[in-house]
Amino acid sequence: NEDRERAWRESRETKLESIPNCEACAKPTPEEVQGWAQSFDKLMKSPAGRNVFREFLRTEYSEENMLFWLACEELKTECNKHTIDEKARMIYEDYISILSPKEVSLDSRVREVINRKMQEPSSHTFDDAQLQIYTLMHRDSYPRFLNSAIYKSLLQTVSHSSSES
Repeated sequence: NEDRERAWRESRETKLESIPNCEACAKPTPEEVQGWAQSFDKLMKSPAGRNVFREFLRTEYSEENMLFWLACEELKTECNKHTIDEKARMIYEDYISILSPKEVSLDSRVREVINRKMQEPSSHTFDDAQLQIYTLMHRDSYPRFLNSAIYKSLLQTVSHSSSES
């Protein structure tokens, strides 16, 4: 049983390493992992939580939602006008454009707002879209995540490893 758990942990760690743009983060504590079940905000505020949730989203073929959300968060930290323009165009091409294979699901009103804002992009061009995707992940993917094998086995692993120490 210990060997199986070690193999699972190692395969999980190599999976996380293979995720492009995966955030570097410390191993979550059992309390942190349990906290993710209490609120979607706690999950999304935790780098480790976002990584595990993103791994789950990939199994559901909706990883682009997390990638879009993260790109918007990064855009909000920008101050340089040229960099904002560049990043906004990349986000638009990667996640908003109907030609993109990573297009996120947005309603027509939000798309129209973005199209207008793209004339003069700012660090908040995608705020409405980001909120819509956050809400979609919260209502749709998050409940399934909490019932997923990925979350349950992580919960078991961190609880088990903390009881050993």
